[in-house]
Amino acid sequence: MKISNKILLGMLCFVSLSITASSCSDSKSYADRLSDENKAINLYLSDFKVENTIPADTAFICGEDAPYYRLDDEGNFFMQVIRPGDRSNRAVDDQLIYFRFTRYNLTYFYAYNELVGEGNADNMDYTATSFRYNNTTLSSSTQYGQGVQVPLNYLGIDCEVNIIVKSQYGFTSELAQVTPYLYNIRYFKPLSN
Repeated sequence: MKISNKILLGMLCFVSLSITASSCSDSKSYADRLSDENKAINLYLSDFKVENTIPADTAFICGEDAPYYRLDDEGNFFMQVIRPGDRSNRAVDDQLIYFRFTRYNLTYFYAYNELVGEGNADNMDYTATSFRYNNTTLSSSTQYGQGVQVPLNYLGIDCEVNIIVKSQYGFTSELAQVTPYLYNIRYFKPLSN
C-alpha cells in the first residue's frame, strides 16, 4: 500500500510539473513584457516630437501638436500639455483633486495600430474620480497609481494633459499585466474644499 501511494504521489507531482512547465512556455517572461511595454510606448511616441528635458520655468509648449516631455530619467512618464491651467493655482499636499480621464491601452495600439479609449471623460453618468494629492496612505488615492498625479507637480489644477504612464505607475489593480497607458486627463478642484 505504501509503495502504491508513493507511486501515485510521484505521478501527481510529475503531472503537476508537466502542466506548470507547459503553461509557462506559452506565456512571456516578465522581462519580455517589459520590453514589449517599451516598444509600445516608443511606437506611439514615434509620431510626436519628444523633449528629453522639462523647461526650467515649466513653461511647456501647449496644444494638440505640442511635444511630449520626458518627465523622469527612466522614461516612466511622458507628458503632452494640452492646457497648462492657472500656474498660480497649484495643488497642495493632501488636497482633494477630481479628475476625468480617457485612457488608451498602448499594448493594444502596438498590436493593432488602433487607440480604443475607456474612462469617465465623456460620460457624465459616471462620477468623477478623485485622489488626495501626494497622499499615499489612502487607497482611494493610490488605486489610480502615481502616474495620474504627476502632471500636478508642474501645472495648475485646471490643466488638461495627455500622459503616458508605464505599468508600475498605473492602476494598482493592473500592475501584473505590464500594460502602459496613454491618459487624457482633466483636473478639477472641488467647489468647496
